[in-house]
Amino acid sequence: MENFKSELLLPAGSLTKLKTALLYGADAVYSGTPDLSLRARSSFPLEELKTGIELVHNKNKKIYLTLNLFSHNKDAEKLSAFTGTIKNLNPDGIIISDPGVFQFVRERIPKLPIHISTQANVSSYLTVNFWKNLGAAQCVLSRETSFKEIKEIKQKCPNIKIEMFIHGAMCISYSGRCLISAFTAARSANRGACAHSCRWKYKMYLEEEQRQGRFFPIEEDDRGTYFFNSKDLCLMPKLNEILDAKIDSLKIEGRNKSEYYVAQTARIYRKAIDDYYQNPQDWKYEKYMAEIETLQNRRYTLGFFNGMPDDTAQDYLDTSSRSSYRNCGYVREVKGSILTLEIRHKISKGDEIELLSPDRFEPYKIKIDDIKISGTKKIVASVSPGQPNMAVDIEVPAKDIKLFPVYTVARKKAD
Repeated sequence: MENFKSELLLPAGSLTKLKTALLYGADAVYSGTPDLSLRARSSFPLEELKTGIELVHNKNKKIYLTLNLFSHNKDAEKLSAFTGTIKNLNPDGIIISDPGVFQFVRERIPKLPIHISTQANVSSYLTVNFWKNLGAAQCVLSRETSFKEIKEIKQKCPNIKIEMFIHGAMCISYSGRCLISAFTAARSANRGACAHSCRWKYKMYLEEEQRQGRFFPIEEDDRGTYFFNSKDLCLMPKLNEILDAKIDSLKIEGRNKSEYYVAQTARIYRKAIDDYYQNPQDWKYEKYMAEIETLQNRRYTLGFFNGMPDDTAQDYLDTSSRSSYRNCGYVREVKGSILTLEIRHKISKGDEIELLSPDRFEPYKIKIDDIKISGTKKIVASVSPGQPNMAVDIEVPAKDIKLFPVYTVARKKAD
C-alpha cells in the first residue's frame, strides 16, 4: 500500500466532457447512455461511447458505465440486450443499484467488476459486507454517511473498494431517490430527468385543528422560502483527511454539467491531491478553495461529513447559482499560434479572458483586442454563443501555445 493513491473520478456526460476530464487529470470517468442506464438526458450515443472507451484505455485510465435504474418489468425485458452491449464495450466496471439487475449481470458477465451505486443507499459496514459477499468489487457510499462511519467501514471491509462523493450538487432526498420531480413535473429524478423541484419557490400554509379548511400562510418574506434547497457539496477543506484515510475512489458529481465544470473540478482536485501526496505536512486547502469558488455554485457545505448537518447546509432565501466568473468556452482547434475558441459566453473587445491550462495551475490571462470570427475575415466588437458552433480565433505567443491543447477551457470575470 506504500504506492497507494486515491482515484479521482470525474463525470463524462458526453465525448467532449470525457476528453476534457482526461486532459485535466482524471484517473477514471463514469458515463452512460439511455440504452445502458436509461438516463433520460444523456448525450452520449453508443458509437461515441465506444470511441471514448478506446480513448480511456489508450491512456491507461478507467471508465465505469451506469446501469443504476431500479427496474420495472418492462426494463427487465431489455437487460439481455444491455448486457450484450456492455460485454462488447468492455468497460472497467458497471454501476448498479438494483439487486435483481446485479444478479442478472453477475450471471451473464461474471468477470465484469460491479460497483454498487449511491442510489442503493449503502451507509454501513453491514451493507458493504452484504454486497461484497455477493461479489461486488466497489461500493459508492451514500452522501448521508459521515466520515467517521466511512473510516470504520474502510477498516471493517478491507476486501472491497470504497468510493465517496467529494464535490457536487446535493439532493434533498436520500442519495438521490427522489419523487418530488415525478409528482410535480412528471419527470423522474431516478431516470435522469429531474426538474430540480427542490430549487423551486414554495409557499407554505398552516391548518389549525379547530379551523379545518382555513389555511394560514407561512412566509419568511415576500419571496417565499426555498425549504428544500441544499447548498452544494465541497469537501476540499477535508481532502487531506480523506486522502490520509486511503479512500479508494473520490467522486465528483455532474454528468449534465458543462465542459468548464468538468475541467475546473478535475484540475483543482488533481492539483490538490498531487500536492498532498508530495508534501502532506504543509498541505493547506485555501488556495484550491479560492479556485473552487470561481465555479458557479449555491454556496458550499460539508454535507454529512461531520454527521447530521444543521440548517446552515440549506439556503432558504435563494436558489441562484453564484460565481464571479463566466464560462467562455473551450479550445476546439490549434493551428500554429492560433487557438479557435468555441464560445459559451459573450466576449467583447477589451475583455480579459483567462485560459486554464492543464499544465499549470495559474490562469493564463489574455486581453482581447480584436475578435475574429473563426473561418472568416470578419472582425466584430463582440460575439455571443447564440449561433451554432460560434467560434473565434485568438492568437497566443508561440512560446506558450503548447500550454493550451484542444479542450482547454476559458473564462472571464462576470460583468
